[in-house]
Amino acid sequence: MSNTNTMYTRASSINRALDQIGDKWSLLIIGDVLWGINTFGELLEATGMSRGVLSDRLKWLEQVDCLKRRPIKGNPRRPTYHMTRKSTDMYDNALMALNWEREFFSDPELDRIQLLHKDCGKIFKPVLKCTQCNEEVKAADVEYAPGPGATQDLRQMKVRRRSSKSILEAPSARRAYKNLIHVVGNPWTANVIALAYHGITRFDEFRKELPIATNILSDRLKFLAAEGIFESVLYTQQPKRYDYVLTEKGLALFPFFMTLLEWGDRWCGDKSGPPMVLTHTSCNAKLNGEVRCDQCNEHVVAYRVKQVNRD
Repeated sequence: MSNTNTMYTRASSINRALDQIGDKWSLLIIGDVLWGINTFGELLEATGMSRGVLSDRLKWLEQVDCLKRRPIKGNPRRPTYHMTRKSTDMYDNALMALNWEREFFSDPELDRIQLLHKDCGKIFKPVLKCTQCNEEVKAADVEYAPGPGATQDLRQMKVRRRSSKSILEAPSARRAYKNLIHVVGNPWTANVIALAYHGITRFDEFRKELPIATNILSDRLKFLAAEGIFESVLYTQQPKRYDYVLTEKGLALFPFFMTLLEWGDRWCGDKSGPPMVLTHTSCNAKLNGEVRCDQCNEHVVAYRVKQVNRD
């Protein structure tokens, strides 16, 4: 069963998105369904989670309209699970996750897969670009300001069925985003990374933004330093205090978080508008990101991409 606590935090489309799909097992399920794994038994085998945890996450993803269940003719008790319009719209985010995974990790199964863009007929790499100036979007070239929806959210912090198994132990042969999910698959950890793009580096600054216990925050910061997302830089000896500075590996996660924010704006907000407005300093225009093919520069959509194996 799920337990729910509530708390107020600054309104954030990333927080809203993470509250819906930020759990590590939910992210893994969405990724596997995107790859075409869509029965309960197949998902059980691919993810390695327990039946109870899988059932709990599938129900939750149906509840937030990220999966839809279809009965099989003649066997209605064994449905298949499919993407919805809402979850299919995460394709930009999935491509940015794939980019990061390939840049910093190697897996034989994943390395064999190439993406063919049907619009131009070429193997391509997806790139996040500004729709105004057509330049690649990088973390250093973005400024943030409160948007019309910059209020507070009453967040429901659900405690769902848990599995002690590491996401890295999941047996799925595709292994599409396992290392990324290992890093961001805890909502508080992902929140910490997202705040770092705003220039926050110190424990007390993170603590001010995230109403979590100090031991949990300390644990998340140490974890991210150990994973190479942050570099911990000592700035005072007595007592020892550190700045947590994004590394190249951490900065490379920015396109994933940028596309997550835009998805959250579209699907997890309210009528008040986006909580945050981003400006692309390269062109001084309001930033709207779009994932494009690096060969033809057209927007990449899921049904126009084919996965092919490298010879």
